[in-house]
Amino acid sequence: MARDLRVLTLNFWGTEPPLDRRIALAIRQLKALSPDVICMQEVRPLDGASGQTTAEMLADALGMHARYETSCTWNAGEGNMKTGGQEGLAILTRTQLLDVRTLALPEGRPALTRLLFSGRVATDADPVWIHTTHLHYALDDGLAREKQVVAIDDAVRAIGRDNTTAPHILAGDMNATPDSDEMRYLRGLTTLGGRRTHWQDAWLRHHPRDEGVTWSSENELTRPLRSLDIDRRLDYVYVTSRKKDGRGTIHDCQVVMADREQGGPNGDFCATDHYGVLAVVQVVPT
Repeated sequence: MARDLRVLTLNFWGTEPPLDRRIALAIRQLKALSPDVICMQEVRPLDGASGQTTAEMLADALGMHARYETSCTWNAGEGNMKTGGQEGLAILTRTQLLDVRTLALPEGRPALTRLLFSGRVATDADPVWIHTTHLHYALDDGLAREKQVVAIDDAVRAIGRDNTTAPHILAGDMNATPDSDEMRYLRGLTTLGGRRTHWQDAWLRHHPRDEGVTWSSENELTRPLRSLDIDRRLDYVYVTSRKKDGRGTIHDCQVVMADREQGGPNGDFCATDHYGVLAVVQVVPT
């Protein structure tokens, strides 16, 4: 019986070049990491409009199932986009998802609609809800992100969250540092909208004095977006409060997929502009 679930979050940076080599590198790294669930952000169709997505290509190579949900679509010229296209979220799993739900998050904008995508995953105990999201990215978007995290927590509570239910796992690119109000809210350290909650930050459970950078100046692919501030932790795995029977215990958490391949246009390159985060979460009672 598998006691733990290995959950990995990864912002895949759309279809930016060198895409074929980035996908090949990601496949090698993901095979070595052997996650049970992969939550992906910035997923796009390979041709920019329809057909197979980057998530589905990874899933095929890993022998996993991919479920993709479109967050937003746009036309050329909309939201400063040069061409039309779409982008979304994906959850990759070893077995088909038992159920899915989506929620459009507050503060949607042209070519920048944000989504909470939730999938129910079978385990050796009760099924577990996995949630993935991608919050607004601008440095001054803190108020928008505050509304988004409150909406996410409300949605999880509407599904059902108490001392007896299986843990919920929330993973994604939050575009906010751990000291921001929006991330402190999730950890139960501040009030937003007259509400309080509590989630465990998997990274801080095991590395309380280590920043855990996932948006790094050492990653060549961050160079086009350095105005957004580099060397920050933007990617998270959160788990609802630990149960008395051990469910929800975070046994490990690591920043992953920082390995590089030689021969990029500006030097060595990673699989994407973000590093991933992998957490090992207990889902079977002790």
